[in-house]
Amino acid sequence: MNSKVKQLNQYWTDIYFHLHYLHKEKITHQVVRILQLIDKEEEIGVNEIADYIKVSHNTASEHVKRMMEKNYLTKERDLLDERRVMLSLTDVGRDVLNRNTSLDEEKLEQVMNQLEDNEKELVEQAFKILSERARTCL
Repeated sequence: MNSKVKQLNQYWTDIYFHLHYLHKEKITHQVVRILQLIDKEEEIGVNEIADYIKVSHNTASEHVKRMMEKNYLTKERDLLDERRVMLSLTDVGRDVLNRNTSLDEEKLEQVMNQLEDNEKELVEQAFKILSERARTCL
């Protein structure tokens, strides 16, 4: 592995460790990944979840059932194919996802306020480029 890539990854883990939200609820890594998938992709059903987290359809269905009981998800029939059920995040699900994957905006703002204007622009541009490339390369 390229040493610059390792260093970049270390920077990212340092940033996340110091600036993440305090976690309020007990939530598994798989649940976080399911919430992310539903948030980032369109038309997600149980089959897509099973493929994404590499589990059986029944296991994915159980995850979805528990997440619906916690009010993280809702489901609706696909208008074009009523056999398919599409999942979406509730407001509660969005909040849980945000607290478990995002940086605490107050902490981040404190750090950003310590930067010079040109440094802020560099950070913003670097994250924008990485985000755009990540979305298009995979």
